Amino acid sequence: MSSRDDAYNLLAELGASLRLVRHVKLVGEAADLLIQRYRSMGLTFDAQVVEMGVAVHDAGKILYPNELDGPGSLHEPAGEQLMIEHGVQANIARCCITHAAWGDEGVSLEERTVALADKLWKGKREAELELLVIDEVAKRLGVGRWDVFAELDSTFEDIAVGAGDRLKRSRV
Repeated sequence: MSSRDDAYNLLAELGASLRLVRHVKLVGEAADLLIQRYRSMGLTFDAQVVEMGVAVHDAGKILYPNELDGPGSLHEPAGEQLMIEHGVQANIARCCITHAAWGDEGVSLEERTVALADKLWKGKREAELELLVIDEVAKRLGVGRWDVFAELDSTFEDIAVGAGDRLKRSRV
């Protein structure tokens, strides 16, 4: 799997609902804005992990469709396993788990960016997650937190403000 379209096709082949595919595409829009900001800052990161991770992060909801609208975390390990069984790279399939377990030790910036896009697309600000991302970006750029805080916080807010439009388009 080498592109988002490959991921979307795989999801469809596995029986993903139109609503689920639309959801991952809308989360992808938020991720694209984060990727653009990172690039404009000169950050070194793996954009493909973010792009592909966003595309498959909720794949387990194919097996647990009730979790598309309701609570639950069964889709997370199920999604990782489903993606691995269908040839998705392990580091990308892992986003099925880390999009919810973003606070765990060892979660990468790319994985946290998937989680952040999954929050921001619908207008939700998650301060703890945002600070983890800000701190990692600052570390990679070799600057202090406050040197990047305002720029990234502004980007997070801009993405969140666009949630109304994305939420309208999420209804199939």
